[in-house]
Amino acid sequence: MDAPLLVCLDVDYRADVAVAAGIWFRGWTAEIEETQAVAGFSGVAAYEPGEFYRRELPCLRGVLRDGPQADIVIVDGYVSLGQGHPGLGAHLHEALERKVPVVGVAKTAYRSATDAVEVRRGQSGSPLFVTAIGIDVALAAQEVQRMHGTYRVPTLLRAVDQLARHAAMPDQVRPAI
Repeated sequence: MDAPLLVCLDVDYRADVAVAAGIWFRGWTAEIEETQAVAGFSGVAAYEPGEFYRRELPCLRGVLRDGPQADIVIVDGYVSLGQGHPGLGAHLHEALERKVPVVGVAKTAYRSATDAVEVRRGQSGSPLFVTAIGIDVALAAQEVQRMHGTYRVPTLLRAVDQLARHAAMPDQVRPAI
């Protein structure tokens, strides 16, 4: 059986536009990507506490359209905010018609996200917080632990953050809808 095709996603905000990036890779322990995509978006919603998905979801959906169909999606953030409150990952899972598992990897604790599994990597004393939907959260946490890299943040998760942050604004900017 082939290793699953995963994609990790991130968004960088610049004034009134956003740049979303995706890196697709084969298998949880991959060191290198198979492909990547960068997309620019205008009309991005303002940040609202507890409603972060309204801002980020259109950008994530847009960049996903620019790459191959992934077996698992990894987002920078939470799938669940706890106590029945869906996070970005749960909203993305719904947008993907519940067909693709979504794993959230967050760098900061969210007080009410009591179902998050802490993962410690590298020499860092600070954990990552893993949540998931469509895949067992304990299994997702084990896989995040196994991801390539010696630092707290796995190699390809760090790479997608840098790609979104440092990419030039694409010539074609789409509306964030």
